Amino acid sequence: MSLIKKLLTASAISGLIAVSGFASDSELAKKGEKIFMTNTQGNCIACHAVNGKVLDGPGNMGPVLQNLSAWPEDALYEKIFNPYESNPVSAMPAFGKNGWLSDSEIKALVAYLKTIN
Repeated sequence: MSLIKKLLTASAISGLIAVSGFASDSELAKKGEKIFMTNTQGNCIACHAVNGKVLDGPGNMGPVLQNLSAWPEDALYEKIFNPYESNPVSAMPAFGKNGWLSDSEIKALVAYLKTIN
């Protein structure tokens, strides 16, 4: 009987940990979306259309962001930190290398980008 109780308790704790992880991922993605949209932070929306948001004017300089949920997190991080590493002629600034976004801000932005299908 006590083994069953222990298993149920362990299962309940695991479920709570998983749910709290989802909540923090959701909060991180919301923070990342704000960075994406805010012109004094990432201002990614100035160059990239995303999730069906159509841009009219100078904001269509970069590629439309789609299917980023399939990208590895470290690849997205590096693309934001220093895009010249993978594309030496990129027009995108090196947000991390130049110190414009902190490590935690880039991680939040990556969490948001991973929600883009």
